[in-house]
Amino acid sequence: MYANEVINSLLRNQTFSRDQVCNHPYLDPFEPSIMKFYRDVGSLRCSEDGNWIKVNNGTFWIDKEARLRHGKISCQYAPIYRKDEDHFRVGDKKSFDNEVISAPADVIQVSCQSGLFGAKYSNVHTTVAYNREVHERVNKASYDQLYMPLNVLMFGFDSVSRNTWLRTLPKTHKYFTEHLKGIVLKGYNIVGDGTPQALLPILTGQTEIELPEARRGKPDAKVVDGHPWIWNDFKKSGYMTQWGEDMCWIGTFNLRMLGFDKQPVDHFWRPYCQASEGLHKYNKPFCLGSERRHKVMMEWVKDGFQMYQNRLKFIFAFHSEYSHEDSSTLSWADDDLLGMLKYLEENNYLNNTMLILMSDHGARFHAVRESMQGKYEERMPYFSFRFPTWFKKKYPSEFKAFKNNANRLTTPFDIHETFRDMMKFENKPSENEKLPRGMSLFKPIPKHRSCTDADISPHWCACLGWNVVSATDPITKRAAASIVDFMNSLTEKFRSKCHSLSLKLIKSAMVMQSNPYIARFLGSADVDGRVPKESKGAVDKSALYQITLQTTPGEGVFETTVKHFASVDKFVISEREISRINKYGSAANCVYNDAPHLRQYCYCK
Repeated sequence: MYANEVINSLLRNQTFSRDQVCNHPYLDPFEPSIMKFYRDVGSLRCSEDGNWIKVNNGTFWIDKEARLRHGKISCQYAPIYRKDEDHFRVGDKKSFDNEVISAPADVIQVSCQSGLFGAKYSNVHTTVAYNREVHERVNKASYDQLYMPLNVLMFGFDSVSRNTWLRTLPKTHKYFTEHLKGIVLKGYNIVGDGTPQALLPILTGQTEIELPEARRGKPDAKVVDGHPWIWNDFKKSGYMTQWGEDMCWIGTFNLRMLGFDKQPVDHFWRPYCQASEGLHKYNKPFCLGSERRHKVMMEWVKDGFQMYQNRLKFIFAFHSEYSHEDSSTLSWADDDLLGMLKYLEENNYLNNTMLILMSDHGARFHAVRESMQGKYEERMPYFSFRFPTWFKKKYPSEFKAFKNNANRLTTPFDIHETFRDMMKFENKPSENEKLPRGMSLFKPIPKHRSCTDADISPHWCACLGWNVVSATDPITKRAAASIVDFMNSLTEKFRSKCHSLSLKLIKSAMVMQSNPYIARFLGSADVDGRVPKESKGAVDKSALYQITLQTTPGEGVFETTVKHFASVDKFVISEREISRINKYGSAANCVYNDAPHLRQYCYCK
C-alpha cells in the first residue's frame, strides 16, 4: 500500500461516534501488509536438564528429579542483598542437602555438586522471602478507610500495541476477555515518547519535565526517591509493595536517570536482575538453566500473592526483553502468562484483585514502526482491567462509568487517578470548567474530551486526521531542514565528540490542519445527542507537519512534528516531539556518561 492509501483507509475505518471528539482509527491487526513484519519463532527451549533447585513462597529445596538423575547432591547457598542501585553484595555461604530452607533474602545464589566428582550446578534464584518488618506493618493495617480495598496486580510488556497483543498473545487475550470478562481500553493513547513518559504519569501523576531533575549529567540532578510514587501511597494504606523490571542495564529510571538511593518497594526485582545477568552468557538465550526467564518473573508475582495471602498488595511487574526490539518473540510468553492467570483465578486470588494487563507504547524500533499503521499503533498500546465478579454489584456506578470509558480517550494520567480513587474516592463536582488532565476511570469521561484536554500533544494524538504531502513540497523541505538544524543545536556543546548531521532523505511527510470535528464541535443540538452543534467560524490557521527523515552520517531515522506559523513563516520544534525510530546501538557511546539524553542525536566521531 502507498502511504496515502494507508492514511485514507485508517481514517475511513473508524468505529466512529459522531458526537465524540476523539475517535481512534480501527486498525486490522492481521492486515497482510503488517503481518509481513511478524514471523513464527517456534517454541523457546531451555536446558533439558531441569534446574536442581525449586523455589516457592519464600522457600527453596533440592528437586527430587535432580536427585534421581544425579544421585547424592550437596549444595551451598548465599543470600544476595541490594547494596545500592548499581551493586549488590553476597552474604555468607551455608550448606544444605535434604531440608527445605526459608530464604534469608529475595535473591539467593546456589552452587551444588553431585558426589565428589560429579556434575555441578550453579544458578541465582529469586522468591518473595518472609520479611518480618513488612509482615508486622501490613498485619497492623486496617483497610476500613479504603474505598476499594483491592489488591493491584499490573503485569506489562514493553512496546506492545493493542494490535500486537492480539497477534502475539492470543490465548491470553481470549481467556482474559472471554472467561475473566476483562475490559480493554480501546481509546488509550500515549502522552510521550518511550517508557519513562508512559510509566511516570501512571506511577506519579506527573511528567518527567514536571518532576525534579533526575537526568544524568544535568546540573542539580537528584535520585528519583523524592518523586510522588503511587506505591508509597499504597504502602501508607497498608499494602505490601512489589515492583520489578527485567533488562536492568537499561532500567526505566536508571538509563537516563540516577535511579533510587534507597530500595523503593518492599520486594524489588533489580538485585536479582543484576545478580543473574552475568549467567545469561552461560545459558541458552532467554533461559536460566531449564527455566524461561519470563516465567521466573511470573513465579515471583505468584510468590507475592502466596506470601501475603490475606493482606493487600500492590504488585507491578514489567517484562521487556522479548518485545523491546522484536515483537514476534513475545509469543513465547503466551502459554505461561495464560498459566499465571489461570493459577491466580483457580486459587481465588483474583476474587480480591484489580488485574491490569498493559504495555507502555507500541513498537518504537521495529521495522513495523516505519509503516503508516505502525505509527498509529505506537500511540495505542494495550491497556486492560479486570475486576472481581462481585465488583459490579458493590460499585455499580463506578463499573458503569468504567465500561463506558473503555471507548473514550484515556491516558496514563487517568490510570494514576484511578489508583487514587481506589484509596479515597472523591465525587465532588469540579468548579473549573476546564477538564482535568487526569480523570479517574471510575467517573464518566465526557465525549467531548480532546487530546488538548488530556495534555496529549498533536505528535502523539492518534485521533487526528493527517494528510499526505509531497516530500518535494517547499514548506516540507524547509521544515525538514529546520528539524536537522534543531537537532544539531542540541549537540553543539559536544561537537568535539558528535558529528554535525545533514539531511539525507525525507522519507515521508504529512500535514494536518485543525480537525474540523474538534475545531467546530460545540455540543449536541438535540436531546438525544444525535445531531451535532457546530460553529461556522474560522479555525486555527496553523499547520502541523509530521516528517520522517534520514540524516547522515549514521543513517539515523527520525519522526518529528513541527508547527508552522504561516503568518510569520516560523517553524517551532520541541525536543519532546522528536522520535528516533531506528536503533543507534553503540554509535552514541561517546556521550553515554556525559549526556545520555542526547544519544539519539549523536553520531560519534
